[in-house]
Amino acid sequence: MESLLKKLSLSGLGMGILLLIVPQEAFAMHIMEGFLPPVWALAWWVLFLPCLYVGLVRLRQIVADDSNQKVLLALCGAFIFVLSALKIPSVTGSCSHPTGVGLAVILFGPGVVAVLGAIVLLFQALLLAHGGLTTLGANGMSMAVIGPIVGYLVWKLACKAGFRRDVGVFLCAMLADLTTYFVTSIQLGVAFPDPHFGITGSSMKFMGIFCLTQIPIAIAEGLLTVMIYDQLTKRHLLPARSQ
Repeated sequence: MESLLKKLSLSGLGMGILLLIVPQEAFAMHIMEGFLPPVWALAWWVLFLPCLYVGLVRLRQIVADDSNQKVLLALCGAFIFVLSALKIPSVTGSCSHPTGVGLAVILFGPGVVAVLGAIVLLFQALLLAHGGLTTLGANGMSMAVIGPIVGYLVWKLACKAGFRRDVGVFLCAMLADLTTYFVTSIQLGVAFPDPHFGITGSSMKFMGIFCLTQIPIAIAEGLLTVMIYDQLTKRHLLPARSQ
């Protein structure tokens, strides 16, 4: 089990290295460095830090209970890194990308994703010019906190409703992705309200831009997550609570 998980993690790391060395323009869904007014950048950091602390506590608990989960955690982190680094230009001049958080949400819950997401966002800001340090709090809240929480709630509701497991996985990954963009749109709308229609009008404009490309991407991410989850299940590599 551990050997196979290490191979999967190394494969994800290899894909990440390829993304680093392939030339690309620094367009991104993550809010870029210096784009938010200082007061909003600080406010999102203040909100994100407690979530990060809770995630660290949860992460330590998981590792203490079963140290073998380290490799599976690394696999989830690599999955988030690779998918969220796949920046796809939209017709509006902005970019969209998957988030990859659904798998970690299902396996370990939303708390851990705050830590994995923070690590991914930090590396992407430093190495890929994707996002930024001042805006990491805002990007962390959208992709690593609120999106995963929604995905987790959807996963639990799907399980309680008796949905097929693959349907629950698909809905979790897809809606966690879409929620990330919904929150980002609100973050931008609050920081840059429309002169005539205010925060609501501005947020709706950002949502319209993102939705053109993000809806099909979210569907594709949901299908990919189902495939990965199915392969892990067939090889009996998942924790008992996630099967």
